[in-house]
Amino acid sequence: MKKIFLLLAIIIMMPALSKAGWFRFINTDTEPKVQHFGNRHSQSFYAVKKEMLEKIYYDRRKTLYCNADFTAHKKVILPADFKLPNIYKADFNVYDISIEELQNKATYVEWEHIVPAQNFGKTFPEWYAGKKACVSKKGKQFKGRACAEQENEEFRYMYTDMYNLYPTIGAVNYLRSNFNFTQFTKPIPATFGGCGGMVISKNKVEPRDEIKGLIARTYLYMEYTYPRYRISENMRSLLKAWDKQYPVTPWECTRAYRIEKVQGNTNFVVKPRCRQANLYWDIKER
Repeated sequence: MKKIFLLLAIIIMMPALSKAGWFRFINTDTEPKVQHFGNRHSQSFYAVKKEMLEKIYYDRRKTLYCNADFTAHKKVILPADFKLPNIYKADFNVYDISIEELQNKATYVEWEHIVPAQNFGKTFPEWYAGKKACVSKKGKQFKGRACAEQENEEFRYMYTDMYNLYPTIGAVNYLRSNFNFTQFTKPIPATFGGCGGMVISKNKVEPRDEIKGLIARTYLYMEYTYPRYRISENMRSLLKAWDKQYPVTPWECTRAYRIEKVQGNTNFVVKPRCRQANLYWDIKER
C-alpha cells in the first residue's frame, strides 16, 4: 500500500518537477529522456572565441550567413558582390554606428550568438534589474549583459556555449542585432547583395536556405539544454519546419563532434540526427 501511495505521489509531482527543470522529457525516441547539463567548460568569452578559431574552424574558415572566407587572423575575404545597406534608409532598427565603423566591421570576423544573449539573458535578475555589485568606476549602477556576465555563473556558461556561436562578418553580426528569424511571405531585396540572399526587414531576419536547419537546431538545443530559456510557440513552429525541411549536413555534424570533444557536453538535438544520417564521427571511428 505504501508503494502505491509513493507511486501516486511521484506521478502527481512530475509536472511540477518538470517545470522546475529537474526533469526534462522530450518526444523524439532517438534522444534521451532526462535533461543533461550544458556548457561547463569555460566562462570566458575571450577564451572560447580563440578555441572556436583554433580547434573547431581551423580547416573550414567560412562565415555563417554569407559563406565568405576568412583567414586565421579573422580577416574576411568579402564576396565580389557583397555590399552594405544604406543604414539611413533601412527599414529596421540600426543602433548608433557610422558608415565608416560599419565598413571597418565588414573586414573581420566576429562570433555571433545565434540565439541572442538578450533572449536568455532577460531571464536573469542581473540583466533586467541589476545588482548592488554592478557599479561602474564612476559609481553608476548598471544592468543588462555586463551585470549578468559579471555576477552570474550560469549566464556566463550559457553566453560562452560553443554550440550557439558562429563566425559572421562583423557588419552582418552588428546589423542582425538581436532580431529573431522569420520566413518572409513576399520577395524582399537581399540586404547585403552577395550574401546568399540574406534579408533583414522590419526587425526580422531570413537567412539563406542552406543554414535554416542549422539555425533551427541551435535554438532547439539551447532550449533543451537550458530550461530557463523558452522559445515562443510561433517561433517553435517555424524552427520545427526548418529542422525537418533542411536536414543536418556533414559540416554541421563535424562541428558538433568537435565541440563535444572540446566543451564536453553532447548536443542532444544535433547528434541523434547526425547518427541517423551516419554523419557523426564516433560511428565512423568504431
